[in-house]
Amino acid sequence: MKVARALTIAGSDSGGGAGIQADLKTFQMLDVFGMSAITAITAQNTLGVHGIYPVPLEGIGLQIDAVATDLGVDAAKTGMLADAAIIRLVADKVKEHNIEKLVVDPVMVAKGGARLLQEQAQDALIHDLLPVAFMTTPNIPEAEVLTGLSIRSLVDMKEAAKRIGDMGVKYVIVKGGHMQGDAIDIVFDGTSFEQLDSKRFETPHTHGTGCTFSAAIAAELAKGRPIFEAVATAKAFITAAIRESLGIGHGHGPTNHWAYFRSNL
Repeated sequence: MKVARALTIAGSDSGGGAGIQADLKTFQMLDVFGMSAITAITAQNTLGVHGIYPVPLEGIGLQIDAVATDLGVDAAKTGMLADAAIIRLVADKVKEHNIEKLVVDPVMVAKGGARLLQEQAQDALIHDLLPVAFMTTPNIPEAEVLTGLSIRSLVDMKEAAKRIGDMGVKYVIVKGGHMQGDAIDIVFDGTSFEQLDSKRFETPHTHGTGCTFSAAIAAELAKGRPIFEAVATAKAFITAAIRESLGIGHGHGPTNHWAYFRSNL
C-alpha cells in the first residue's frame, strides 16, 4: 500500500482552527499521512493571538530532518515562519532533502490583526523561500505586500500573480476572498491563467482558511494529483469548510474540517 505523506512546517494554534492543527486535520480528511515541524507555539483563540513563543532554530531543523530522513515527504507546506532566520533555515532544509512539492502560504497577519511575520523577514521570503517553492497561495493583502501593487480587480490579481511568479515560484494562486462578490481565485502557471469561482458565504467563522486551503493543495499533490485537479479539490474543500460553519468561539471562529468529507458521503 502506497501511503501519501505530507509535512506541515508552521506554528501551533492552541485554538485548533489554524496552523499545524488545521493542516493535520486537513491531511487526515484527504487520506494523507500528516507530519509536522512546529516553528512556534501560539496562545491563540478566535479572539486573537495572545502570545507567540518561537521554537529554537535547531529544534525546527531537527524536526524536518527527523521526518524527511525516515518517513519521507511527498509534499510539504509552510505556514507561520515568523522571522528571516527561520525562513532561511526552511529554505535550506527544502533543498537539502530535495522536497520538490512545497506549497508556501505566506502567512503575515492573523485574522485578529496580530502580525505573524516580521517585516524584515519579507525579503527572506521573496529571495530565499519562494525560489525553492512549487506554489504559493497569497491572499490579496499578502500579494500587495509581496508586489507593492494596490489590488482592486481581477486584472490587478493577474498582474500580481505574474510579478510573484517572476520571483521564482512555479505556480501562483492569488486568493480573492478579500474582494467583493463571489470568491474568485486566480491560478497562474507562468504562462496562462485559470480562474476558480465559488459563492461567497457571509460568516465570521473563517479562521484558518488560508492554512486549510494550502494544506489541502499539499495533500492532493502528495497523492500525485495534477496541479489544477489538486487546486480544484482544495477549493471545494475550503468552500465546504466555510459553508458548513461550526459557529464556535466568540470571534473569528474556525472552519469545519469534516464538511467536505460529509458532503461526499
